Amino acid sequence: MRTMMIVGFALLVVLGLVIYFVFDPTSSAYFPKCGFYVLTGYKCPGCGMQRMLHALLNGDIVGAFRYNAFLMVMFPLGFLLLLLELFRNRFHRLYMWLPVSGLGYGFLISVLLWWILRNVFGW
Repeated sequence: MRTMMIVGFALLVVLGLVIYFVFDPTSSAYFPKCGFYVLTGYKCPGCGMQRMLHALLNGDIVGAFRYNAFLMVMFPLGFLLLLLELFRNRFHRLYMWLPVSGLGYGFLISVLLWWILRNVFGW
């Protein structure tokens, strides 16, 4: 049962990546718009994520960075932390060495700072 769930999840992720590779969220009306931006006119920390993902999947790293620099930096870090969590028994010493709760607070503070700074400076 667990293996089927993992395979199903992996297939959904691959399907989502294919959709974002093929279709450009900038020119397609089928992709959702940011509700926070529509209501307030201010960008949320995730604004530009869909365009960033499309640009990244199509090899435009500079364009992806322009859409959302914060997520470009945080995706690899988050992916590594997810792998570490999944394989914590295998890498127990590294897992115990990392200040997991401190990383969570640091991430929260960095999201809030990104949210404020991108609206103040227009990033």
